[in-house]
Amino acid sequence: MSDNEPKSSFELAMEKLRAKDRQSGEKSPAALTQQQKQDIAACRGKAEARLAEMEILFRSTRAAAAAEPEALQKVEEQYARDRRRVEERRDADIARIKAGKKRKA
Repeated sequence: MSDNEPKSSFELAMEKLRAKDRQSGEKSPAALTQQQKQDIAACRGKAEARLAEMEILFRSTRAAAAAEPEALQKVEEQYARDRRRVEERRDADIARIKAGKKRKA
């Protein structure tokens, strides 16, 4: 883009954020290696597969518990807890990969 062309509001906002980061002393994020990108994609794929499996199981369990409000509430709470756990694990693994750390055995 040449200097004469008008910038979009997105580009202007990003410039302001970069300037703010430079003033506060923050470094720009390092570029990810190809291996890190592959590891992140694999991590996301595994998490999506787990979530899809959980969704299928949740739907069948919810259908079985539909007649009992207390049981239904328990099933929904458990599903929300399990889903949150998988998402948090995925996010932690991605942060670890971006930091360049090895996974604990």
